[in-house]
Amino acid sequence: MSRSKWKGPFVYTKLFKDVHNKKSKKNIKTLSRQSEITPRFIGLIFEVYNGKSFSKIEITEDMVGFRLGEFSPTRRKFSFKKKNKKK
Repeated sequence: MSRSKWKGPFVYTKLFKDVHNKKSKKNIKTLSRQSEITPRFIGLIFEVYNGKSFSKIEITEDMVGFRLGEFSPTRRKFSFKKKNKKK
């Protein structure tokens, strides 16, 4: 279910304060994957938690409107292991 347009985008308040206070290119660590990317985030580097580790994401203009969690995958790609044949 999508969020109403009149409510505006959801951004975690602590995250918004960190962006306002840190104008430099320092990494901002966050657990808030549901926060939406706003134009104020462009050029900053976020470290988003995916359940195991933090993945670095540099925000560009094309990412505005998406959520932070969309750029930090939580699942690995599955592949079968090759077995060595015994001779």
